[in-house]
Amino acid sequence: MRWLLLSMLLLSGLEIGMFIWVGGMIGPWWVALLIILTGIIGVSLAKQQGVETWNKAQLSMRNGSAPTPYIIDGICILIGGIFLFTPGFITDIAGFILVIPYTRAPFKAYIGKLITKMMSKNTIIYRKW
Repeated sequence: MRWLLLSMLLLSGLEIGMFIWVGGMIGPWWVALLIILTGIIGVSLAKQQGVETWNKAQLSMRNGSAPTPYIIDGICILIGGIFLFTPGFITDIAGFILVIPYTRAPFKAYIGKLITKMMSKNTIIYRKW
């Protein structure tokens, strides 16, 4: 929990520094416009990707297979959408990386390995119904 608090404080400081730096280069009104614009575009993209992933997961379940890759996609899109909704340039970059399908692939592989590792250590328990 301490690491989460420390990382949130560090990220907030970095975001404020970026606002000041970019605002000094292009002006504060342009920074405000960029924040609003990336928020609108990002949330729209996250919604579109989320609906598309949801439809693929439903199709997968209708065909009788587990929607495991789509669940991991959904986790990445949810986290990316939260980052895009949060004002800031660093969080926007991270959010776009997690929402865009081509850049999301390395994170999907990492999350899959992390879940497998946690299951082998019994940190998370998988039960078949």
